[in-house]
Amino acid sequence: MQKLAVLSMHTSPLAQPGIGDGGGMNVYVREASIALEEAGISSTIFTRRIDSRTPTVTTIGKGIKVVQIEAGSSSLRKEDLFSVVDEFKNGVEDFLVNEDHHDALFANYWLSGAAAHGLKHSLRLPLLTTFHTLARVKGISVDENFEYEYRSKIESEVIGCSDVILSNSSFEMEQLITKYDADPSRIEIVPPGVDHSIFKPSSKKEARAQLNLSADPILLFVGRIQPLKGADLAVLTLSELSHEDAHLVLVGGSSGPEGPREEKRIRQMVDELGLTQRVTFIEPQKHEKLVNWYQAADVVIMPSKSESFGLVALEASATGVPVVASSVGGLQTIIEHDLSGYLIDDRDPLSYASYVSKIIDDSNKAESMSVEAIKKSRSFTWSVTAARLRRICLDLQSRSLVDCA
Repeated sequence: MQKLAVLSMHTSPLAQPGIGDGGGMNVYVREASIALEEAGISSTIFTRRIDSRTPTVTTIGKGIKVVQIEAGSSSLRKEDLFSVVDEFKNGVEDFLVNEDHHDALFANYWLSGAAAHGLKHSLRLPLLTTFHTLARVKGISVDENFEYEYRSKIESEVIGCSDVILSNSSFEMEQLITKYDADPSRIEIVPPGVDHSIFKPSSKKEARAQLNLSADPILLFVGRIQPLKGADLAVLTLSELSHEDAHLVLVGGSSGPEGPREEKRIRQMVDELGLTQRVTFIEPQKHEKLVNWYQAADVVIMPSKSESFGLVALEASATGVPVVASSVGGLQTIIEHDLSGYLIDDRDPLSYASYVSKIIDDSNKAESMSVEAIKKSRSFTWSVTAARLRRICLDLQSRSLVDCA
C-alpha cells in the first residue's frame, strides 16, 4: 500500500475553512494526507474546480498532488453538485488510468462517496469512506427535502459497499449502525487530530493586546454561520449573562443555501437585543491567526445541533480554553463535563449562560479546566490519526473486496 486516491469533491484542502463550504473537512483532508505521507503512504487529492486561477495540479506537503477536476459550472451550488457526480468520477478515472498506480480510494463526504463507489467497481480498488456528516443525523428542512432523500439513499449504498467505513467517534459508529444498518466489522474509529505546534496555550493578555481587545470577559464562536451551528444560540447566551461587560466574537462566514439568510437574521437579532456594541463579526481566519482568537477568549461556545466530531472544540482545548458545547456527536469525546468544559443537553440559552458564568466567575475553575482541556487534547494528534489509517490501509491488502453488485 503506497498511494491513496483521496476524493474531496465539494471542497478543496486548499480552501480557507469558514468560507463557503469550507470547514473542518478541509483541515481533515489536508492534515490527514500530510501526516499519512510522513507515515509512508502518499496521496493524490481530487477536488472539483471552482475557479480558473488554481493550477490543475498543485502540491502540498512533500509531494502530495491536489488535482482540480472539471465537473460542471464553477458557480454550481453545493446543493446541485449531485448532478455532476458522474462527470467528476469520469475525470478522476481518466487521471488514475493514465497516472501512477493507486492502491485504494479514500472518499470524504457523500458526494465523494458516490463518485468513489463507481470508481471502486470500474477500477477494482478497495474503498475507504468517511462521511463527516450524515443526512439521517443532521435531520431535514423543507428546503433540503429532495437532497435529504437522495443523499440518504446514496449514503446507504456507499456504506453497503465500502470496504472500510471510518468513524470519528463511537457515537458516530453507533449512528452508522442504527440509522444505516452498517456492518460493525467494517467500521473503524479514527478520530481527527490537531496541530499542537499551532494550537497551544499562550498569554491571554498578549493575545488581547495583539487583537486590540479589552480585559472584559470574551465568549468566542468559531464556525460557519448556518442554522446547524447555532450562532443564534451563542448570541442569546450573551443576552442572558448577568455580565453586561461580556463580549461575543463570532469568527466565520455564512455557508450553504440558508447561510446568508441566517447571518442576516442573527445580525438583526443582535440589533434588537441591544448587543451591537458587544458582538463582533470577524471573517474566517487562517490557523496561524485563528489561534490568537482562541488564546484571547475566556470561553469557546459551540451550540451545534449536530457534530460528527468538532475540530473547533479540539483546537480550543489544545489552546487551553474551556468549551461550553451541546452534548452531541464527537463533542462528547473531546469535552469532559465539569473537567475540561461543559456539555449541555438542551438548547436553552439560560443553560448555556449558567455554565459560561461558572467559568468567567471562578478563575480557579477556569484555570483547572484549562489544564484538563490541554491534557485531554494531547491524545489527539495527526500522527496518531495517520498511524491508524496506515494500519487500516495495510490490512486492506489482505481482504477481499466487498461487492454490493
